[in-house]
Amino acid sequence: QSKPLPKPQQTHTTLQRHIKGSVRSVYIPRFHFPNGKPPPQISVETTTQRIQSTVHQFPNSQIHRDEFHQIVAVCGFPVYWRAPLFNCTQPTPSGCVDGYKFVDFWKHMSLSCHDLTSRFVYILSKGNRSRPYILPEDLAPLVQDVVETHPGLAFLKEAAEFHSRYVHTVIARIFYSVNRSWSGRITVSELRRSNLLQVIQLLEEEEDINQIMAYFSYEHFYVIYCKFWELDRDHDLLIDQNDLARHNDHALSLRMIERIFSGCVTRGGVKNRNVGPNGPRITYTDFVWFLLSEEDKANPTAIEYWFRCMDLDGDGILSMYELEYFYEEQQQRMESIGIETLPFEDCICQMLDMIKPVRPGCITLGDLKKCKMTPIFFDTFFNLEKYLEHEQRDPFATSRDNDDMSDWDRYAAQEYELLVAEEGGGDTQGSYDEEDEYESNIDILESQLEDCMSNMINEW
Repeated sequence: QSKPLPKPQQTHTTLQRHIKGSVRSVYIPRFHFPNGKPPPQISVETTTQRIQSTVHQFPNSQIHRDEFHQIVAVCGFPVYWRAPLFNCTQPTPSGCVDGYKFVDFWKHMSLSCHDLTSRFVYILSKGNRSRPYILPEDLAPLVQDVVETHPGLAFLKEAAEFHSRYVHTVIARIFYSVNRSWSGRITVSELRRSNLLQVIQLLEEEEDINQIMAYFSYEHFYVIYCKFWELDRDHDLLIDQNDLARHNDHALSLRMIERIFSGCVTRGGVKNRNVGPNGPRITYTDFVWFLLSEEDKANPTAIEYWFRCMDLDGDGILSMYELEYFYEEQQQRMESIGIETLPFEDCICQMLDMIKPVRPGCITLGDLKKCKMTPIFFDTFFNLEKYLEHEQRDPFATSRDNDDMSDWDRYAAQEYELLVAEEGGGDTQGSYDEEDEYESNIDILESQLEDCMSNMINEW
């Protein structure tokens, strides 16, 4: 029987021996803290003792809702965290917070969450470690508390029927801006990259709610809800394709409206399940997303919104076929009202020169996000009224606009003034003296467009 061959002796070069010996002595300190860098233990213990001392000042260590702001202050949180923080523990039969249970909750949170961002998510999920994200319904108590206590919304106390509308609008706007993954869940990393916590902090410093244009402005809510109310004829908070087609005097093409209702821009990948006698319908929250995207096409979420709509096959590229599909209807609409059209070949040359895609002949989402003229690109293919406005607009007007205001902020301010003037019976014509001729031309085009769209809808 033959003996097994001896294994060759493993040899190391001088460099290998040096690396092997040095690795053992290298210490790499932790540098990644997804829930914030842990503070010194003495700081955690000091805060816990302060909370315990404050809790013991209340009878039987039970804190009523009206007194809970004292606990919030000791915790070092903004005042409008109080509603979700109050709901983190099981209330007593009298509706109070048991101070001992709250201290236990605080200790558990301090073990794993070390900065405001991670603690905000932990609080809104009521300490559910298996759910490290925020759902839309988690924000409802916070926004409702703003409605009930913010001095800038005092006039809403008597109009309880509008409370839920305002709450839903604010939550929809928050998810539109913060939830960049379109998952319907705001994660710690998404929250950290947003300005939401800074805006919530600003709520207790600014008495005029309309100065906080991000998320909470009442004027912005008023514009959004009025626009939806005009389209929702039966007021069931659902609108179909025929309803949305009337938006802005039939400015949008029917092909784009059909894409909006196809489910391609439904958050979280859930297909639209609201079906009525005239086909699929969208909710008020869906409309908030639509209006924000329609009036500020330079916003990153808006670019993603319209890209999804135009990407018919979902391959992440806008092909020439897809662009021609949408432009074809634009051409038909312009021809029907006697406007000379630009051939698709010439139009696409202009668009490619403007976008400058990395891959010739194929436009990606990244290409559009790098371009500063995305509103012109999108309006060219599916919004005839705004396309005509771009064609007739003063090329130097953009440089004169207020750079501190987004397109959405500017639109909301103008529409709010018009809506208030209409309700008050005021005459708003004086504000357009310098553009009377232009406005009259637009009015004629809108009238012709409406007649044209009515015929197209009947034929459809």
